[in-house]
Amino acid sequence: MNKQFIRRTAIVVASGAASLVLAACGSSDDASAGHDGHRSTPSAASAAPSASSAPASQGQRAAADVAFAKGMIPHHRQAVEMADLAATRAESAEVKALADEIKKAQDPEIKTLSGWLTSWGEQVPAEGAMDHSMHGAGGTGGAGGMMTPEEMDELKKASGKAFDTAFMEMMIKHHEGAVAMAKTEKADGAFPDAKAMADAIITSQTAEITRMNSLLGKS
Repeated sequence: MNKQFIRRTAIVVASGAASLVLAACGSSDDASAGHDGHRSTPSAASAAPSASSAPASQGQRAAADVAFAKGMIPHHRQAVEMADLAATRAESAEVKALADEIKKAQDPEIKTLSGWLTSWGEQVPAEGAMDHSMHGAGGTGGAGGMMTPEEMDELKKASGKAFDTAFMEMMIKHHEGAVAMAKTEKADGAFPDAKAMADAIITSQTAEITRMNSLLGKS
């Protein structure tokens, strides 16, 4: 009887111990499951950069990026204004085609540059405004190679071959100013998209300068 009692007691103790082990495992699994359940925390953390991508981009910008955007917007606006004149005043089909290409390239860039400034909490230059921080860039009298009001009036009054010549000579200076501004952005800027735009401006506008010089018989 004593042996039988001892055996039963051992079984009870063993099963109790097994229950404790299972309970411990269960709580361990629950804890791990709970941890997994809270893996939304790492997910949230990993999602945080994308949710805050704009602030991250803001952190990458430098003063040069802001100056580039504020200077290039009025610069592009004037180029588009000059290009608009070619439709009715130019005689050369090549000049008209060039003007159309300039407008198609620079209109979207104005929108992109304005979007960057807005996202950075910076003011977009008003229509007709000039950024005087770029004064003298490009080696011309205007800011960043921009035309003076007198030069714009001269262009507006011209037509035919006279317009073609004046347009290309002015646009060469204008492009040289843009290339100089873009080179400054590449050297001093920090915002990757702005540096990429600057690189594209240097490539496209340098090619257009060569093209206009050729049409003028200067190369």
